[in-house]
Amino acid sequence: MSADHIRQTKGRGRLYDSVLDTIGNTPAIRINHLAPDHVTIYVKAEFFNPAGSVKDRLAVNIIEAAERAGTLKPGQTVVEATSGNTGIGLAMVCAQKGYPLVVTMAESFSVERRRLMRMLGAKVILTPKAEKGFGMYRKAVELAEQNGWFLAHQFETGANAAIHENTTGPEIVADFAGERLDYIVTGYGTGGTVSGLGRVIRKERPETKIILTEPSNAQLLGSGHAQERNADHSPAVSHPAFEPHPIQGWTPDFIPAVLQEAVDGAYYDELLPIAGADGVKCARLLAQKEGIFTGISGGSTFSVSLEIAKTAPPGSVILCMLPDTGERYLSTPLFEGIVEDMDAEEQAISRSTPGYQMG
Repeated sequence: MSADHIRQTKGRGRLYDSVLDTIGNTPAIRINHLAPDHVTIYVKAEFFNPAGSVKDRLAVNIIEAAERAGTLKPGQTVVEATSGNTGIGLAMVCAQKGYPLVVTMAESFSVERRRLMRMLGAKVILTPKAEKGFGMYRKAVELAEQNGWFLAHQFETGANAAIHENTTGPEIVADFAGERLDYIVTGYGTGGTVSGLGRVIRKERPETKIILTEPSNAQLLGSGHAQERNADHSPAVSHPAFEPHPIQGWTPDFIPAVLQEAVDGAYYDELLPIAGADGVKCARLLAQKEGIFTGISGGSTFSVSLEIAKTAPPGSVILCMLPDTGERYLSTPLFEGIVEDMDAEEQAISRSTPGYQMG
């Protein structure tokens, strides 16, 4: 863009009936400073969704699919286990549609997430850290059975991958129509993104390789150990390869049934592990060098994208999924060392002029 160009906007050309109609159509944004010269990297910025994450897509589809099926009754309480983003998305959807929401969440996840859900009207029930994701999952099941509530079933429901097949995948195909697209890089939480994308990309862009990633210290898929399941496809036990990791929203301590479709259908071409520290580093780089503010999961996906870029053929185009915004990580290692008060350099700048100095 030339220096004398003046930015203008013209409106979207439509009015919206509710906040839910603004979900999706998130932009693919070029990386201008951090990508190697021989490749082009884009990021699909899911934090442009109204509640700040890719899970807004899943949340609205779970509720609306249940409404269509008649399994969710007017005014019925919705309950779900979540590390945060699905709960935030569900809280937004339930607030708009008038459903009470109860979320179960392990106490280890960031406090900002529970405060955001409560701000949106949800009740948040904390479960012990030692019980991991399986504990919060079982608590949600117990509450649903005890009270006759609607269990969202994000880890098993067909509405999960379906929304990515119907929205995320087609958006990517449309945005890259007539353009190269050599790689798509994504992590997994429920597995809905990779399963939904896999259905579309395998058909519409078969030349595009899908790269899946998971924490290096919690390689559930990489372990080759199958998940034990109940008859309804829910996890029967915690996966033995799981260890606690800092990439919140990724890789619970079981392999979700939604993700299993991507495994069985060979929807990804390569599985690459990533260390949480590398995710933190790259999230900070995206913020400070590109002005793109994402969380540890987004930083982790971007770190893997940079690894792919190192050996990718010249001219390759890589699309990196950024699941959420960085603001729900304030109490996590992402913000470690980011101080509230002025540091020495800032104090020196302040003292460089005589007026308006803090004591």
